[in-house]
Amino acid sequence: DKLPIVIVSGLFGLLLLFRGRLWAAKIVGTLRQHQARGLGIWRFIISLLRILFPLAGLWLISIAAGQSGYLGVRGMEVAQLLPVLGLVVFGFRWVSERVFARDDEEALLLLPDGQRKRARLLVNAITIVMIISIITDAVVDFDDPSAATRAVIEFPFTLLISLALYRIGKILHGYFEPSEEPTDTDVATKSTTYSRIVRSLGIGAIIVSVLAPVLFAIGYQNLSDAILRPYVTTLVLLGIIVALQRFLADVYGAITGQGTAARDALMPVFFGLILILIATPLLALIWGARVADLTELWSSFSQGFTIGGSRISPTNLLTFAIIFSVGYLVTRLLQGTLRNNVLPKTQIDIGGQNALLSGLGYVGIFLAALVAITGAGIDLSSLAIVAGALSVGIGFGLQNIVSNFVSGIILLIERPISEGDWIEVGGKSGYVRDISVRSTRIETFDRTDVIVPNADLISGTVTNFTRGNTVGRVLIPVGVAYGTDTKRVEAILREIAEAQPMVLANPAPNVLFLNFGADALEFEIRAFLRDVNWMMAVKSDINHAIAARFTEENIEVPFAQRDVWLRNPEALKVRNEE
Repeated sequence: DKLPIVIVSGLFGLLLLFRGRLWAAKIVGTLRQHQARGLGIWRFIISLLRILFPLAGLWLISIAAGQSGYLGVRGMEVAQLLPVLGLVVFGFRWVSERVFARDDEEALLLLPDGQRKRARLLVNAITIVMIISIITDAVVDFDDPSAATRAVIEFPFTLLISLALYRIGKILHGYFEPSEEPTDTDVATKSTTYSRIVRSLGIGAIIVSVLAPVLFAIGYQNLSDAILRPYVTTLVLLGIIVALQRFLADVYGAITGQGTAARDALMPVFFGLILILIATPLLALIWGARVADLTELWSSFSQGFTIGGSRISPTNLLTFAIIFSVGYLVTRLLQGTLRNNVLPKTQIDIGGQNALLSGLGYVGIFLAALVAITGAGIDLSSLAIVAGALSVGIGFGLQNIVSNFVSGIILLIERPISEGDWIEVGGKSGYVRDISVRSTRIETFDRTDVIVPNADLISGTVTNFTRGNTVGRVLIPVGVAYGTDTKRVEAILREIAEAQPMVLANPAPNVLFLNFGADALEFEIRAFLRDVNWMMAVKSDINHAIAARFTEENIEVPFAQRDVWLRNPEALKVRNEE
């Protein structure tokens, strides 16, 4: 009666075991040919399938072997171990292929190709040794061996695992990120937290790999087992955490449109912290903690703490974090959609687009926080008195910051200035490059950044040369020598101004005879430019044209002269003769 189950389970198990990884590889190749969006996400999913397919195959083979009835007691024990052994084999291999991947874009540790290949081989060696050790222990346990016999059997496995772990530790200890590579200069590069953690794990691996066989050899077998295998398992678990963090960063990048640049954003750090918190109980179990101890600790921790008569539990905080994260991601998704797909198709200028996106971000984050507080069931009514007292102190201490914040909101709504405008404020002139909540960054013409508080832009006087359009007027003073025909000078200057391509024909340029100066007859060209940003270049071109034309027309451009008259030159002459 069980023959159909045995045959079907066995056949499907063998197909998944031997063909599952090939099927997953074909899926990756298909996605690569079609240049699927978020290829990093698909690679991660396919890599999981390359584990799940063989694991499912081993589970089906285990079912088929158990249902066949041809295996003895020891055979049944070994058959039941197949899924566990498969999880160890494929799990360790998956971690090694993610951390020490062949492709530089997928590798979580960007080591040289030779070191990554060596690390993968070492992880496979540890996996094989641990599998043989598990099978040997399962078989030997049937004969109830003595402690000495068990020590003799397990010592070679401990020695081999320690040797492979030592070499892995040497590789991790020498890890440097590309930005930290030593150069020929004397400037020391700052080490990142990620690389310091990796090197620390490498040092730990070296220490454990040396201590474990020594402790085993001198009779402390339990202590050796208590540090060697948990450390190896810890490294694997940390590899899984880093791989999941990279996957979540790629998902975040695909949602927000940042792509691989999202891996260096702030949200992946938040994802990593959450993953570490989730993995903390697993790490405790790996290092010998009991489930009862963890349950008791969680029971005490879940009661939470009281602030102002309001009890806040970890469940409330977790609910708040999840709801706020979802709201934040939805806000960023809407911003990315508007920025890339909707706003470019409208006639809204860049400043208006930035104001709309910034306003959406503030409103979205505020609503996400409000919904998260409500969804978490946090009662803030009892904190109203405390919050009121704090708000008074904060109001006095942070009134300038609050003023700048409110001014930033006003700037985004009223938009008296926009990014790219040429403005002058407080004696500083330049282009607006960024409008944030607290301040505005202005790039001056000498390429320096001036940070102006938003309150100064609201309460002070601001000159915007390009508000609404780029039309602006240029004033060019000109002086000629006394005795020059003024009508002739006026006609020449008007002709030069009208010939300038950047000068508007309507309103037409104007030439004014302003004054009889101390040294010259003073004229002034007043002309409107189609783009005031070219004011200095236009003024220079017109001055060049005036100098050339005056030379042709023999018109003198005077310079300051002074005649010195002496009242009594005879006295100076007598003194010189003496």
